[in-house]
Amino acid sequence: MTSRSEPAAPDTSIAADASVQSELDREVGRRRTFAIISHPDAGKTTLTEKLLLYAGAIELAGAVRGRKARKHATSDWMKLEQERGISITAAALEFELEGRRMALLDTPGHKDFSEDTYRALIAADSVVMVIDAANGVEGQTRKLFEVCRRHRLPILTFVNKFDRPARDPLELLDDIESTLGIKAAPVNWPIGNAEHFRGVYDLQRQHLLLYEREMQGQYRAPVDVSDLDDPQARELIGENTYVQFRESLDVIRVAGTQFDIAEYLAGRQTPVFFGSAMTNFGLEPFLRTLVELAPHPHARPSDTGTVEPTDERFTGFVFKIQANMDPRHRDRVAFVRVCSGKFTKDMAVFNSRAGKLIRATRAYRFFGRDRETISEAYAGDIIGLVNPGQFAIGDTVHTGAALKFLDIPRFPPEHFARLRLQDTRYKQFDDGLRQLEEEGLMQVFYVDSGKREPIVGVVGALQFDVIKSRLSNEYGVEINVDPSSFTAARWVADPAKPLPLLGGATTSAADRQQRRVLLFANEWEVQ
Repeated sequence: MTSRSEPAAPDTSIAADASVQSELDREVGRRRTFAIISHPDAGKTTLTEKLLLYAGAIELAGAVRGRKARKHATSDWMKLEQERGISITAAALEFELEGRRMALLDTPGHKDFSEDTYRALIAADSVVMVIDAANGVEGQTRKLFEVCRRHRLPILTFVNKFDRPARDPLELLDDIESTLGIKAAPVNWPIGNAEHFRGVYDLQRQHLLLYEREMQGQYRAPVDVSDLDDPQARELIGENTYVQFRESLDVIRVAGTQFDIAEYLAGRQTPVFFGSAMTNFGLEPFLRTLVELAPHPHARPSDTGTVEPTDERFTGFVFKIQANMDPRHRDRVAFVRVCSGKFTKDMAVFNSRAGKLIRATRAYRFFGRDRETISEAYAGDIIGLVNPGQFAIGDTVHTGAALKFLDIPRFPPEHFARLRLQDTRYKQFDDGLRQLEEEGLMQVFYVDSGKREPIVGVVGALQFDVIKSRLSNEYGVEINVDPSSFTAARWVADPAKPLPLLGGATTSAADRQQRRVLLFANEWEVQ
């Protein structure tokens, strides 16, 4: 009698590994982490609000200015932001849109942004660039674009405010190419501008999108789609506007840059959309393209090699620290960009700088100031870890073998001022300065003759108002800010080496880590 052998038991470990990998592949594949950059008043905050409106994340798109009854922008949580109607600090907004998990890093849009703005770009995988149709590429856009270029971030461009007087669209494309040195490939084409703005023509789908103004742009605009040669379309557009539109369209079809997705992902070409965020003209095609084309999380270099987003072990880096987002909690939150693996609540993670094991018991997802506790996160997500002094900007957090992501660059301060305390609350003053410096809001220098009156350096001069406002509102400290004649700071490479005789207004100081710093009044002294 022959015995039958029992069938081999399935290898459950292989099945489990495959299940984990498919979960990582799926979740990473549907994530999009992007930042929005622009010059002041180009419409960045309005575009942000409308994006959230289309995603169903908010019911009514708030306007930064206008009716008093309207809410302030969702991403502007700081008191000074709400008072002035501007974005001052980078905010994280996470939401679902057409099956994608979107993480928007809303960067400050005023002329005096801080280091916070630059660091938010480093945490993104792609960028949306908003340009004012009347002004073209402006100064702050150029600064931020250079950071994007260095990090090879793909850029989608939205030329805004075509419902107002605007430059010729062909001229605007030339401005983008000549000023920024990147190819500009139109995806749609505007029909008229200002009071004659009638909509946009989709170059790829070859159909016309006509719009009507409704409710000051607060609600989604209806879309009528018809053929370009439809006599009704010609009548709705108006004869003169139609003729001008067809002439410029013929030019762009023959001589314009053709959209190429590989060139976009490589950062060599920017797809360009025309429209109006305030009145919703051209917004839906742009958002649809953002969802379809914006890249999912990419690999990041570390000191032990490239880290792929689908690697099983959890890794991430701290790109922002924010104190007192919620006055009731008075806590500090470290914003972590997840780079690989899966984060789970209560997991133990290493801080590579401190060499410590930290249990992440309180982890949050953000929507402006609002936060919700999360139990898991994947590459591309932005999570907040409550930070009782355990994290610093640039820290790598991870499970498994030691590694460190490349350092986040510091950007040299361009404006300096002396802070003078108006009472005797030195402890609160020192605590506030230390925490604001931890956030990367400023760099603090102490000269031998003025230990109680430090000199602070910032990237943008508006940060002095931010420092004064936050010390008052969050720490109960009143200060005067006295502008300084210094224009540059340089760290001494070899502390043991005696300094040469300092001439002019050059001053020796120390930072919080007791490193020697020279403060200079002008570029001639630096040289």
